[in-house]
Amino acid sequence: MGYLRYDTLGEVVINDLYRNELRLYKNFFQPVMKLVSKERIGGSLKRKYDTPKTPYQRLMDSGQISEQTRKQLKTVYLSLNPAQLKRSIDAKLDELYRTYEEKRKSQQVNPMRKVVPLRLHLL
Repeated sequence: MGYLRYDTLGEVVINDLYRNELRLYKNFFQPVMKLVSKERIGGSLKRKYDTPKTPYQRLMDSGQISEQTRKQLKTVYLSLNPAQLKRSIDAKLDELYRTYEEKRKSQQVNPMRKVVPLRLHLL
């Protein structure tokens, strides 16, 4: 996504992306290395990480959710296709960048146009 400014109606696709495909892809299929501990040895830090797991796997292993929620999450997980999610994310990102480029071209200043400075009229 970068540091671009998305402020037109055509760029609202970013909200849909965050609420749907990107959220599902990151929570169910993107493993994260969680920091377990860090120890200072002299002037450096030695970090120890847990095995990489997805947020979904960590939640299922935690034992802090009800059986009904566990079944619902498992149903959602089994209904997902990571390749299709990734293709959908890429298509929406392409649409977003295309919309941004069209906006940028329409707002571009013509360098050959003579700019007349604003003058203050004194009475």
